[in-house]
Amino acid sequence: MITIKEIAERANVSRTTVSRVLNSSGYVSEEAKKRVLKVIEETGYIPSENAKALRTKKTKVIGVILPKISTETSSRLVKGLDEIFAMEGYQILLTNTNLEPEKEIEYLKLLKSRHVDGIILSATNINRTLVEEIFKLKIPFVTVGQYISGLANVLFDDYQASKEMVHYLIKKGNKNIAFIGVDEKDRSVGYCRKSGYLDAMKENHLPVEESWIQKGKFDVVSGYQSMKAIMALSKQKPDAVLAVTDRLAIGAIQYIKEICLSIPDDIAVAGMGASELSKFITPALTTIDFSIEDAGREAANLLLEQINGGNYHETIRTIKYRLLERSSI
Repeated sequence: MITIKEIAERANVSRTTVSRVLNSSGYVSEEAKKRVLKVIEETGYIPSENAKALRTKKTKVIGVILPKISTETSSRLVKGLDEIFAMEGYQILLTNTNLEPEKEIEYLKLLKSRHVDGIILSATNINRTLVEEIFKLKIPFVTVGQYISGLANVLFDDYQASKEMVHYLIKKGNKNIAFIGVDEKDRSVGYCRKSGYLDAMKENHLPVEESWIQKGKFDVVSGYQSMKAIMALSKQKPDAVLAVTDRLAIGAIQYIKEICLSIPDDIAVAGMGASELSKFITPALTTIDFSIEDAGREAANLLLEQINGGNYHETIRTIKYRLLERSSI
């Protein structure tokens, strides 16, 4: 295997000149550069990434911690991240917690040991232990979807989006609106979206039965079971239901169809997330598009700012959303 020293000898230049050519740093005359590049082409020399990392103190690898790698939200986020990082020559190292909070800390330590240049965390549950471990890392860091004080955060307006969807349901003539949520330890999806629902109902002076509010687990089965519980337990049957994810909404739609009710004539259904499937189910699902790819691009740019010497001060970037009107309402 050829070395930098041998390239320097063949090109009749110093090792420093070869290093400058390889790293595109420092002045090198055009004639010397051409000789070095000619030798590199003739020998098929490939720079060692490990050696380059030692020189630049950068591995050109970004660690990404995802809550569930198989979801469409995660794939859309990674797509946005990769668009930016690929242009800058970075690779992405993905980890998957599978919605197990303790794995978030485990992967923080793993990625630190791999000497990644920065980490992007798409978290579900923020707790003191996790925050303490993040600040111990002392490397560029961005969170997506959940707020952590003192860090760069890319957020979605979960509260306002949920509130707007309830107002839309009311405008369409629905008053008895049920809600399928998730654990409120997930502040963004669990707590903020539920708060938006409750505040919209209160602002419109509409009652909320306790049985109208059910909790699922981010999957279709939970949506089905939650809708079944709502219909079984409610004294006043709802004329609409808002689910905090499209998967939960699709599960609710399946149960409503099984009991031979019409959507939206008997019950209107709304979701959140704008999944690909939401366009193709019958009826097509009214939902919120949170522009996940844009969040990925924004997070990547924020991290690169830090990697390239930017400040580590707290930053909040809120991604715009849009309500997609379809035939389930």
